[in-house]
Amino acid sequence: MLRTALRNLLAHKARLMMTALAVLLGVAFVAGTLIFSDTVGEAIKKASARNLDGVAVSVQDLPADNAPATGKDGKRTTLLDDKLADRIGALPGVTSVRRNVTGPATVAGPDGAPIGDGWQNLAVNFQPDKDGHDPRYPLKQGRGPAAANEIALDEATAKASGHKLGDSVRFATDGPALTKKLVGIVTTDDPQVTAGGSLALFDTATAQKLYLHPGQFDELVVGAEPGADQQALTAKVREILPKDRAQATSGATLAAEQSTRIAERNNALTQTLLAFAGIALFVGVFIIANTFTMLISQRSREIALLRAVGASRRQVVRSVLVEAALLGLISSAIGLALGLGLAVGLRAGLNANGAGFPNGPVVISPTAVLSALGVGVVVTVLAAWLPSRKAAKIAPVEALNTVEAPPAPRSLVIRNSLGAVITGLGVAIMFYVRTLTSVDDLTVAMAGSMVTLTGVIILAPLLSRPLVSLAGVVTTRLFGVSGKLAKENALRNPRRTAATASALMIGLTLMTGMTVVGISSQQAVDEMAAKGLTADLKISTSTYTGLDTALSQKVADLPGVEAMAPLRRTGIRSTQYSMSLIGTDLTTIGKVAQLDLVSGSLPHTGSDGIAVSQDMAKKKGWHPGDTLDATFPDDKKTKLRITGIYADNEVLGDSIGATSVVDPHLDRPLNDELLVKAQDGRTDGLSTPIRHALGDSPLLKVQDRADLRKESAGNVNTVLYVSYGLLGMSVVIAVVGVVNTLAMSVFERTREIGMLRAIGLARSGVKQMVRLESVVIALFGAGLGIGLGIFLSWAAGTMLGHGLPTYQLLLPWGRLGLFLLIALVVGVLAALWPARRAARLNMLEAIGAQ
Repeated sequence: MLRTALRNLLAHKARLMMTALAVLLGVAFVAGTLIFSDTVGEAIKKASARNLDGVAVSVQDLPADNAPATGKDGKRTTLLDDKLADRIGALPGVTSVRRNVTGPATVAGPDGAPIGDGWQNLAVNFQPDKDGHDPRYPLKQGRGPAAANEIALDEATAKASGHKLGDSVRFATDGPALTKKLVGIVTTDDPQVTAGGSLALFDTATAQKLYLHPGQFDELVVGAEPGADQQALTAKVREILPKDRAQATSGATLAAEQSTRIAERNNALTQTLLAFAGIALFVGVFIIANTFTMLISQRSREIALLRAVGASRRQVVRSVLVEAALLGLISSAIGLALGLGLAVGLRAGLNANGAGFPNGPVVISPTAVLSALGVGVVVTVLAAWLPSRKAAKIAPVEALNTVEAPPAPRSLVIRNSLGAVITGLGVAIMFYVRTLTSVDDLTVAMAGSMVTLTGVIILAPLLSRPLVSLAGVVTTRLFGVSGKLAKENALRNPRRTAATASALMIGLTLMTGMTVVGISSQQAVDEMAAKGLTADLKISTSTYTGLDTALSQKVADLPGVEAMAPLRRTGIRSTQYSMSLIGTDLTTIGKVAQLDLVSGSLPHTGSDGIAVSQDMAKKKGWHPGDTLDATFPDDKKTKLRITGIYADNEVLGDSIGATSVVDPHLDRPLNDELLVKAQDGRTDGLSTPIRHALGDSPLLKVQDRADLRKESAGNVNTVLYVSYGLLGMSVVIAVVGVVNTLAMSVFERTREIGMLRAIGLARSGVKQMVRLESVVIALFGAGLGIGLGIFLSWAAGTMLGHGLPTYQLLLPWGRLGLFLLIALVVGVLAALWPARRAARLNMLEAIGAQ
């Protein structure tokens, strides 16, 4: 039986080729994901380890409540100073104490736009040794900064900004732009920088002036003699630190924590990619099962002969499963090699789009190899199990039947009944999901979606009859005999048609559901922004560091500005409530935001009054005239009086008051946003003077309504397009399935096609018949997928509606039409080779085929 399995595998190479392609594509996805994860994780780990070279102990400031202490000048203050560094340096076994200052700095590019990701743009102090080098940041060109007007950049930042040695570099920390001369370019392996950030270096005195105070540091890095006991040295350092105001951590502990963070960060991406790989493999299951079912049908006489000469049912099952295992192993091995290329390409592609993964060798772990091979073999064997059971049921007496006799069609009653029960259960769960209002119940929605999808897959043969017949009416009227034959061929074996269409249906269900939810959410966000905002421009910073209040006032005085209102956000709480509070200019806020008073009035400027939203007032039973005991984030308590209640507004949040109510509780009053109303609604030309008035900082974001919509739409579209790309693999596998089914169907119908040619059907008619059959199957799968995707997104929409009051189901007809067009193209392309093969069959040889 083993030799029989090997012979069958070699005898049907062409017919198994497409199945092998489906398996290897799925395995390539899995292998590529695992290799990519291992490669990137190891590269980041090594880069991080290089940053910890020579770190025996790290000493960091630990202010009260773990919040950075800030002085009246807005700069951080720490207890780490030269005196403490000298005491640590005098400890036995300590060889050096590096004194680090860090902070944010965003460099402006040639067009004034910021370089790098705002959250990862780093600035540090350059600490030269006797030779003028800082071992952490090897010099590529020039020298390190040594004066207040000098700066150095990392190589990637210098290249992105177009700066060369001697150029003036514009940058910003948390306010207006500053300018310094570029004196050096360095290299770095710091993951924060290589992952999309930028790096600026200053001399120590300048760094302290920008971020701290003279003589203060963010971190003291202790170096020790080789082989020193880090834990013992850490304990000695802790003894001389200010109690509860500084912490010491050993280098080994930092490395372990760093490895954990890297693993957690990579795990999220890996799990996401593996989920899409799982979808691709699930689609492949239909193709594998379809292929083996058709092969067994074509080999029924051969299997009957084996049974007649003594082969047991168990041996027949084992023979088919061995054949599947060999196919899975060969396909998986090729898929593993393809996955290696996919991993390399994925890293290069993500880096080209700013991911910034560090360089490093490709890591192929035994786990990745065994997992990829195991997944491919297991999936293939499981998919072939049911067909193998069918093969074992072939009776020896069937060897006496003529080969032309078609197998008796099996009843669909049991399958249809099971499918109806599972589909009904899934639909019931999704109607229950309609009653849920929290995204915390997302797992229920996912479970209901999976049950519903499974039920529809089981019911697909039943659904194929009316839907394919309806499509057949169109094909018959448009294409005559070829269209009618295509319909009859698609209906000949409902199970096969359903399995082929289901592979495409799964991908389009997910794509449709994500598209409908994404576009509907985007529309809701746009409506919320438009409903609450009447300003023409919104000014903020990319790092959310705030805007200087003195400079902000200059914006109100610019020609062309009708009104300007600052927004300073904080929060207030008590044992009964917790809510946001916005401090603003109460005389102008009504001109830049939609402020509809339901009752009462706005508080007077300078008073202790606030106005609250209608939703908050309803929840707490508040009315104008009520007094609240409020505790601010600085733990200071005060009494606030409610003077009015306004209609809910996303811009204004829970409550608003005068800036004088908020400012005493802020370490440094800064405006989170500025809302600007232009005279007569004219915004053209205002952006440049606003930037100049605010110091022309690279951190500034001056956005009009179109920019705000584009920004939020960009996030949704990015997620959708990435999902389309990942789900595209399942669609490709579905195309392979259509090609495979048609090719094997043509082989089964060789004699029939010969007869059609003999009675006058031209080669072009044969091609058209196969193409139309492919299109009908593809459109059947697309129709089920799009319809099911719309239903699932409708059912799950209420969970989003709780967080987005303006959420309404929006059907993006353009994209849905594009999905149908894709299905049509899939049908045409998938039929190219089978149709050509069918048309080239020799008429006489086909009629005599056995």
